[in-house]
Amino acid sequence: MIQKIFSYLIPIKIFKKKSARSKMIEVTWANGELVLDSENTNYSYGSLQRILRYGLRNIGFETIQRMNHILVLGVAGGSVVKTLVDEIEYKGKITGVEIDTDIIQVANEYFNLSQIQQLEIIIDDAFEFVLKTKNQYDLIIIDIFEDTKMPNFLFESFFSERICAILKNKGFVLFNTMILDEAHNIRNRKYVSDINTELYSVKMLPRVEHHNELIVIEKVA
Repeated sequence: MIQKIFSYLIPIKIFKKKSARSKMIEVTWANGELVLDSENTNYSYGSLQRILRYGLRNIGFETIQRMNHILVLGVAGGSVVKTLVDEIEYKGKITGVEIDTDIIQVANEYFNLSQIQQLEIIIDDAFEFVLKTKNQYDLIIIDIFEDTKMPNFLFESFFSERICAILKNKGFVLFNTMILDEAHNIRNRKYVSDINTELYSVKMLPRVEHHNELIVIEKVA
């Protein structure tokens, strides 16, 4: 494809659509691969895929292969799902929760997300879903952004306690955050300091791809 070849020289935008949740969704050929972006940041593939792959590698690919059920909060184009299935060769169930129906339509059309048989997509608000679900998960991936902003509820103790409650023993949380200023640094450190270290181990992976910080939580008791 000529667009793919030329994308090594300059990004080539092939799709653009307004979204009620994300303001603008763009699909672009960049360095030989399709990426999904919002107006100001990468939503799937490209740098975001590298960021979450780094976090998954930190947990351990063999550990993930032995898991039965993974929850992804914030699916977007599904790059982390593709990493789980194609690279890690994870065979268990994946439940993906995404509030933006427009993004899922784009993910199905351009990134073939609907062809992944072990993936169940649920259109819902992540906060509401976490309150309602009766399942427990081996790994919970939190990757929720509205352009460059992260909803406040992600850092509230009620939500983090509920996330930990639906996590299986020896399970993991992989939380992707964005650090753009000192207030975000303070926010993340408060979030980590509120976690009960007798029940959970916490690791921070700072400055992944410049502005992202990953928080890895393991339920140890």
